[in-house]
Amino acid sequence: MKISTKGRYAVRLMYDLAMHHTGDWIALKDISRRQEISVKYLEQIVRQLSIRGYLKSLRGPKGGYQLSRDPKDYTIYEILKITEGSLQPVACLDDKVNQCERYHECPTIEIWEGLGQVIEEYLSGITLEDVVNKARIKGGNDYVI
Repeated sequence: MKISTKGRYAVRLMYDLAMHHTGDWIALKDISRRQEISVKYLEQIVRQLSIRGYLKSLRGPKGGYQLSRDPKDYTIYEILKITEGSLQPVACLDDKVNQCERYHECPTIEIWEGLGQVIEEYLSGITLEDVVNKARIKGGNDYVI
């Protein structure tokens, strides 16, 4: 499994908003400058996150974006799931009920199910607040994933 650029940038965007979570609106151009991600790319990502209710937005010259919840209430897993879709290691596990006709006789399915569970548990155990705290320990606002 490989996390796409979009997924990695979504985590960096959300980290940046968490790092600057003061109640002020944060302009995409400021996030773009700090994270070195184009505004156009960020616009695609904020659209996805806003539709799902993860961000609040305000139009206008003093507008921008804010997290809609506290940084401790966002996991890396849920952010990646929005931008990546499935985080399963094999396509046959993408559906809630496995549609593969070989599922019941597949000798390797337990490997892939176990790996998918480990990925979900690991990424669900990391919050934006955790990432912000690690960045502060490292000594700056420039920590990126």
